[in-house]
Amino acid sequence: MIQLKGCSTALLTPFRDGKVDFEAYRASVRRQVESGVDFLTALATTGETPTLSAEEKLELLRITRQEAPSLPILAGCGSNSLDATIANIRLLEPLEPDAFLVVVPFYNKPTQQGQYLYFKAVSESTDIPIVIYNVPGRTGANMTADTAVRLAEDCPGIIATKEASGNFAQVSDIIRRRPEGFSVLSGDDDMTLAFMAAGADGVISVASNVAPEGVAAMVHFLQQAQLEKARELHHRLFPLFKACFVESNPVPAKAALSLLGLMRAEVRLPLSTASDSTFALMERTLRDLQLL
Repeated sequence: MIQLKGCSTALLTPFRDGKVDFEAYRASVRRQVESGVDFLTALATTGETPTLSAEEKLELLRITRQEAPSLPILAGCGSNSLDATIANIRLLEPLEPDAFLVVVPFYNKPTQQGQYLYFKAVSESTDIPIVIYNVPGRTGANMTADTAVRLAEDCPGIIATKEASGNFAQVSDIIRRRPEGFSVLSGDDDMTLAFMAAGADGVISVASNVAPEGVAAMVHFLQQAQLEKARELHHRLFPLFKACFVESNPVPAKAALSLLGLMRAEVRLPLSTASDSTFALMERTLRDLQLL
C-alpha cells in the first residue's frame, strides 16, 4: 500500500475564455515535476473541480499522468452523496490514480457515525486507496480525531487524512493515536511547520502552485529534522501562505500565476476573478520573494 509523504501541490485548473486551457495545465504539471514536489493532487478544491465536466476531469487526470509518470497522483472525487462519489470513482478508476481524495460530505452536515459509515462504504467500493479530506470551513462538518482514527483502524483502504481543520490539538491527537502506515497531511500551508513538527507527514499545498521549490524545500527540511532551516523558509513564505486565502481559493493563486505569465487569472462561476487589491498584494508578495 502506498504511503503518501512530503510535498504535494493541489493543482490549479487554468481556463481560457471559459474553456479549460489544457496546454497551460500541461506546462503547470511539468513545472511542478521539475520543482521537486513529491506527489501531485489533481481535481481537488483548488482545481475548481465542482465546475468541471466528466470529460474535462478525465483529460486533466490523463495529462497529469502523462507529464508526471514517476510521481504518485492523488485524484479528488468526493461529493455530498455516496452514489455521486462512487460514480466519480468509477469515472476516474480506468486512469489508475494512486489514491482518491474524498472530502467530508458538504452541506449535509453528517454526524460522526454518518461520516464513519460513508467513508467505510467509499473505501469498500474500490481497490484504490482513499485519503480522507477534512475541511470544515468548506463543508460545515468537522471530522473528529476519534472518527479519523476509527476509520484508519477499521478500513485498510483508508491510508491518510488531509487535515484542513486548522485545529492543532485535533491533528496532534490523530498523529498520536494513528495506526502504523497511516499518513497525516496538512491541508493548510500556514500550519505545515507546526503539524510536521508534531509528526505529520507532509502537506497538500496551495502555495506550491506559486512557489513550488520553496514549499518543497521547507517540507524536505522538516522531514530531515532541520527545523531551523524549515522555520526560516516558513517565515519567508508566510506572507504568500496568507495571501493565497485573502479571497476564496484558488482566486488569489491564479492571480499570482497570471502575474508570472503562467496562466490566466480566469475562474469559473460562482467564483469571480481576483480584485485589484488582491492583484496588488500578490504582486508585492511575488516581488518580496524575488519571483517577479
